[in-house]
Amino acid sequence: MLAEFWYYFSQSRGAVIGLAIFVLLVLTAIFAPLIAPHAPQVQYRESFLVPPVWVEGGDWRFLLGTDAVGRDILSRLIFGARFSLFIGVLVVVIALVGGIALGLVAGYVRGAVDTFIMRVMDIILAFPSLLLALVLVAILGPGLTNAMIAIALVLQPHFVRLTRAAVLAERNRDYVVAARVAGAGHFRLMFKTILPNCLAPLIVQATLSFSNAILDAAALGFLGMGAQPPTPEWGTMLAEAREFILRAWWVVTFPGLAILITVLAINLVGDGLRDALDPKLKRS
Repeated sequence: MLAEFWYYFSQSRGAVIGLAIFVLLVLTAIFAPLIAPHAPQVQYRESFLVPPVWVEGGDWRFLLGTDAVGRDILSRLIFGARFSLFIGVLVVVIALVGGIALGLVAGYVRGAVDTFIMRVMDIILAFPSLLLALVLVAILGPGLTNAMIAIALVLQPHFVRLTRAAVLAERNRDYVVAARVAGAGHFRLMFKTILPNCLAPLIVQATLSFSNAILDAAALGFLGMGAQPPTPEWGTMLAEAREFILRAWWVVTFPGLAILITVLAINLVGDGLRDALDPKLKRS
């Protein structure tokens, strides 16, 4: 089973490259204290806005330069990977657990419960995701924790709708009917019988939502509603560097590239998972 999955996954060169980049990012986040040349919040007062080492005036102590208060950009990017991955994992877990529970109930129970749950999800989807997250953070208060809660609530309707659609497709299959006739209870039918057969599209959606969570968190940080300074979160780093775009391009470019490469790698992995897990897309 695993060999077959890897065979179809590896057919996409982009997915393999994306997986390699993502694994490298995870290792960087885990071993950040060992890899980073400096502590992320240490200020070198004699080294404000030092350019990257290959630019005239660069310093080999700061390979990617320093920011406006003398902090090493490379070290902050490395530690920022921790925050981005933590945000992505926690947001996806919250959205996935809540979405699966609501989607299972809506698809299995049907009737008024289904209608109520799906209308609430439709209302959430009617708003632009970033705008709704911004409103929720404004209500809850700025901060990384509230930003993650807001992003999870915004992403949840996708999991609810996907789970409900999968449950509707599976609930009248022969194996479900047989389990019901054999005396299986409702919870066993939902979580033991139906849910395992609905996981493939949910795994793909979770991967794509991972990248959306990182993007939304960076956007909220850029707007000052997410992680607060001096936290080395990539969106917050961009916000702190706005006024230096013209005179110190490196303080904006490298955090932006970190977000771009991370999101692109995760999306490539998601495409590979879709090809490997969806029988209709498997290559012969």
